[in-house]
Amino acid sequence: MKILYAIQGTGNGHLSRARDIIPLLHKKTRDLDILVSGTQADVQIPYPIKYRLKGLSFIFGKKGGVDMWRTYLKTNSSNLQKEIKSIPVSDYDLIINDFEPISAWACKLKNKKCVGFSHQAGVISPNAPKPEKNDLLGKMILKKYAPTTQSYGLHFKSYADNIFTPIVRQEVRNSTRSVGDHYTVYLPSYSDDKILKVLSKLKRVKWEVFSKHTDIDFFYKNISVRKIKNEAFINSMANCKGVLCGAGFETPAEALHLEKKLMVIPMKGQYEQQCNASALKEMQVPVLKSLKTKHLETLANWIETDHRTHIYYPDMTSDIVDQILQEASVGQMNY
Repeated sequence: MKILYAIQGTGNGHLSRARDIIPLLHKKTRDLDILVSGTQADVQIPYPIKYRLKGLSFIFGKKGGVDMWRTYLKTNSSNLQKEIKSIPVSDYDLIINDFEPISAWACKLKNKKCVGFSHQAGVISPNAPKPEKNDLLGKMILKKYAPTTQSYGLHFKSYADNIFTPIVRQEVRNSTRSVGDHYTVYLPSYSDDKILKVLSKLKRVKWEVFSKHTDIDFFYKNISVRKIKNEAFINSMANCKGVLCGAGFETPAEALHLEKKLMVIPMKGQYEQQCNASALKEMQVPVLKSLKTKHLETLANWIETDHRTHIYYPDMTSDIVDQILQEASVGQMNY
């Protein structure tokens, strides 16, 4: 079976997950090609990438949300159309898509089956938690951004038969854990200046901030700011007191699996993160509306408590991949 595995390159979660999925796909087929589109990832995958595309990326801002203006400026509709037409999806027996728009639309235009395997597929499930405030545009983006003919979702809980619990990377599962004296911070939609301004006011707390916005490691008062490196980030998280991060998927899921105290700050105007925050809130994970000095008391109270959400995520990645391939084989005979 000739397989194309297409991965969204905005953010680090999709590529982090792919590091565990690709070896399993290689075991099942000798004919695997990888496509990555997007420009906002810091994580690399140690496998050859056949198609590396500009794609359609949402650009992180520095004030807690997506920078829509920079996103618009980076979007080139004619280039998108060229990239969509350039992918020979008809050459593949199976396309597995992790919220990647170029291959998804190439499949749609050629009436080719496209199997979605992503967190976004879990988020849009009717059974998954949703925020109180309705967001029609956010819902539309999740449904239309990378259309698929069949989907398997990932979420913090298995909210439906086709939704699985998170893929926790083997590097995280096998990490040596301890409860150190620092807090690990990953807030890519905030500027370093904003993070330093707020966190430095909690003077007795040691912070290790991993930043998308710096090219050098540096210290500021009680804060260590570091470039994002996979091994360093995992080590920091595995040995921290707690994790303060955005309401993405991979980092909160890994923090939960590591039994770390967790607080999340969902990105403004990002429906997927608002949905994640709703799910985490149901699991008793504290949610901070934004990183502002007016929320310092809430942040300080979280520091003082030792409340953790106790959950274990079994290693189901191989079983999920087997199920996708088996059902795809059956589906091909009926498609």
